[in-house]
Amino acid sequence: MIKSTLNILLAEDNHDYRFLFEQALNEIPITTHLTTVENGEQLMKYLIEHALHLPDILFLDLSMHRKSGFECLEEIKEHEVLKMLPVIVITISLPKNLIYEQNMMEVLSRMGIQDYIRKPDDFDLLKKAIYNALNKAFEEK
Repeated sequence: MIKSTLNILLAEDNHDYRFLFEQALNEIPITTHLTTVENGEQLMKYLIEHALHLPDILFLDLSMHRKSGFECLEEIKEHEVLKMLPVIVITISLPKNLIYEQNMMEVLSRMGIQDYIRKPDDFDLLKKAIYNALNKAFEEK
């Protein structure tokens, strides 16, 4: 069951995608509060500074500047407090090779992610993907 307001952290280096993500959140039937960071260094600094009040969920882009999403995920899952943070990976960086993508999803699952979203080109598909990922993450909690 999803609580009244979800605190979501989005780690994404693309300004346009951050804007679309926020618009999509505003249009789904879940009340959210969104915080964004623009790169992996900002993400890790934010998480350490807010370790006592972590967001409910992190949407993590794998391809970020300064520190990649993979590096951040490794640090998060090795940190005693941060490792409990639910992480949903979002990316367009993977090739459309089904076997490669399945292998990548297996690796990410072993690293402890909650879910994986390929960034859709269509806004309605983005809304649906975010909505479904949030529901799935909190059904599993």
